Amino acid sequence: MLLLALALALALWLWQRHGRQFQSSATVAEAYDRWTDDQLLERLWGEHVHLGHYGSPRRVDFRRAKEDFVHALVRWSGLDRLPPGSTLLDVGCGIGGSARILARDYGFQVVGISISPGQIERARSLTPSGLSCRFELMDALALEFPNGSFDAVWSVEAGPHMADKQRYADELLRVLRPGGLLAVADWNRRDPALQATTATERWVLRQLLDQWAHPEFASINGFRRHLERSEHLGSAAAVGTDDWSAVTLPSWIDSILEGVRRPSAVLGLGPSAVLKGLREIPTLLLMHWAFATGLMQFGVFRLRKAD
Repeated sequence: MLLLALALALALWLWQRHGRQFQSSATVAEAYDRWTDDQLLERLWGEHVHLGHYGSPRRVDFRRAKEDFVHALVRWSGLDRLPPGSTLLDVGCGIGGSARILARDYGFQVVGISISPGQIERARSLTPSGLSCRFELMDALALEFPNGSFDAVWSVEAGPHMADKQRYADELLRVLRPGGLLAVADWNRRDPALQATTATERWVLRQLLDQWAHPEFASINGFRRHLERSEHLGSAAAVGTDDWSAVTLPSWIDSILEGVRRPSAVLGLGPSAVLKGLREIPTLLLMHWAFATGLMQFGVFRLRKAD
């Protein structure tokens, strides 16, 4: 117990001293470059830099739940009805875990983009030759593709890093062809129009923003409105939403427990990795509390663009 108390005290001290407050897109790129270069996130989370989908009964394996998340979002959004060879853009692709599943299991021709040079380099090195999957360094708020370039657009947990949520929605829809499918999953705050935040909740939200380079969280209703207001949507399209907070919630505690289940993954990187891992624990616990209490919600969004 004493050792655990000391570890928590050290984690809080490191957490208070080393925030990652958003200043510009460059600070987001820098944060992900560091997370990629030190290998700690990959050692603990595997190839998928996103939460898992646990379903029922609850899956124990964190990494299997992450793969299940990809398949669940494909089915929910209707992407599984697209024919093999369809083109798909993965916006905020991380180190390419989801992109490789989408190419391998569904036959999509996938382009993944990230603002982090480190992530793109690592995604390319992890991708087998012959897989219809490539990666490009690019800003999601200024996609370097013509209008209507893709049959599907996919973006998971990238929105909180976007300073301009409307422009983010516009760019996702601009590069989607008429009749194409959009699938988005994001961390969203509770809609402040439905329930005001308390002083404690405002403090928690500020920590969640400043610790992981987020400028702001949208609500589920708020981001749906951004999609609906986009000039690139088309009048006939309807935006579908759902809240997957319950089925993704175990991910936060599992993120901490992975260090216990796979101690060699952390210890093998040296003492600095242990300190970096400890530094993330308070934010992970706050994320769990926020999603468990409804302050945060895991929103998913789908639509078929009007022809």
